[in-house]
Amino acid sequence: MRATGTFTVKAFVPTELKPDPAVSTGLPVGVATMEKRFEGEVAGRSATLFTAAFDQTTGVGTYVAMESFEGSLCGRPGAFNFVHSATTSGSDRTAEFFTIVPTSGTGELAGISGAGGMTVDADGTHRIWFDYELEAGR
Repeated sequence: MRATGTFTVKAFVPTELKPDPAVSTGLPVGVATMEKRFEGEVAGRSATLFTAAFDQTTGVGTYVAMESFEGSLCGRPGAFNFVHSATTSGSDRTAEFFTIVPTSGTGELAGISGAGGMTVDADGTHRIWFDYELEAGR
């Protein structure tokens, strides 16, 4: 099954958490928390732990995010975790990874598994999709 939607970032809060021991690299590593709101077949909210090695000036870097989603997919309420990562050279997304965390589903999304993806339209609209399955009988 596929569920699609759009999302907006409601909060992006950098933290003071830094790698320890400190290692000097060409890009700084940072950690932030995020809150997102979703609309469409993917409806609800998420809380995210976001890590990145990123150059704010050039837009080059890589991120890894762990999200806890609460809401519904195609009208089925529940919650689950998903993880995603991508690299950008400033104007693209490459080396993308996106998967639903096994056994993390609750409610009518218990037993969810699968993958998904994200894109950003030229007008800045953020789109997300999940290609997922539910355990038999759910």
